[in-house]
Amino acid sequence: MRYPWHLLLAFFLVGVFNTKAQETVSNQFGKGLINFTAKDSSFSVKFAPRFQSLYTSQWDYPESGKLERGNSNMLVRRARLKFSGFAYSPKLKYKLELGLSNNDISGASAYTGNAPRYILDAVLQWNFYDNFELWLGQTKLPGNRERVISSANMQTVDRSLVNSRFNIDREAGAQLRHFFYAGDNVLFKEVISVSQGEGRNVTTGNIGGHHIVARAEILPFGDFKDYVGADLEREPLPKLSVGASYSFNNNAVRTNSISGSYMLTNDGFHTTDITTYFLDLMFKYRGLNLMAEAARRTADEPFALNEDGSPTGDMVQIGDGINIQAGYVFKNDYEIVGRYTGIDLKTNYINRGIEKQYTLGLSKYIVGHKLKVQTDLSYNNFDNSADDGLMYRFQVDIHF
Repeated sequence: MRYPWHLLLAFFLVGVFNTKAQETVSNQFGKGLINFTAKDSSFSVKFAPRFQSLYTSQWDYPESGKLERGNSNMLVRRARLKFSGFAYSPKLKYKLELGLSNNDISGASAYTGNAPRYILDAVLQWNFYDNFELWLGQTKLPGNRERVISSANMQTVDRSLVNSRFNIDREAGAQLRHFFYAGDNVLFKEVISVSQGEGRNVTTGNIGGHHIVARAEILPFGDFKDYVGADLEREPLPKLSVGASYSFNNNAVRTNSISGSYMLTNDGFHTTDITTYFLDLMFKYRGLNLMAEAARRTADEPFALNEDGSPTGDMVQIGDGINIQAGYVFKNDYEIVGRYTGIDLKTNYINRGIEKQYTLGLSKYIVGHKLKVQTDLSYNNFDNSADDGLMYRFQVDIHF
């Protein structure tokens, strides 16, 4: 873990000892720990660390109807170092985000150089013409809305089961983004991306084909913070964003398209085309927030087979999922939120069949999403009743 700490130290020394190069400095909480622009306006740097401390407690609720086998866990859920700004021109922006917690850097394998996966985002964003932007590097793909919303801006302790089963996360590649207005208020956004197809921090090159993602959104009542959970702005007029995404991963080799386990066979890798669809919306009005998503994943050959046709035991997680959540922010910045999640995986190696989760949460926004306390209680109801149970979570989130 020496590399990210050395990087942090270098930026800190620049901010403390080279103050003559600073044109603007912001010390307001939530606006970045270091925030400066060079005198000649040739670059800017914003440094904003953050972390989440999480307590989780779970109990099984089998057919006997009695809670049993409870367990608890305390951990640093996320710990991030975020850098952003522009270089050479305000039209050329960048973002670098490093993860330090065990959860952030987990997933090391032979395909990632057997090294911790420190890098979350490392992307250049070039506004090369009018309303067009070209993104190059590793960052989130334009998939489901819940995944693209930063974990720092969620209105719940964590994302839903639909996201964990179906999301397409981050990859290295290129994205072309565009937006335009029809009339005074109706806003359209489009994105298309081409990426490697096997997830983030992969160092061994493509095993299968490439991954193509396309997304379109319409905001009929004008722009608003549609990628931030909770209506902290208490929008005076109704705001709505509706989006749809299409993901096609050619000759994919992992069980969740670009994540999950690699589907190894006795003569190499099992490859199959995997397609994932998302439909989602975000609505905000006077403290009320509604977010809904539907997901579907299909695969040409979901079962991994050896050369002789025998199954390896690996399979693509195909099926459907739906997530609906709504919250209301009171004037004292407390929010109550409820969520329903339903998943039907056709080839689920966990063998749970239909999964349903009901969640009730409470948040206190002390300084918006920059400093908040969140807690929730969930009831899991699976076809396999032995997996039914309760889960309680409590989390503190700070973001400089």
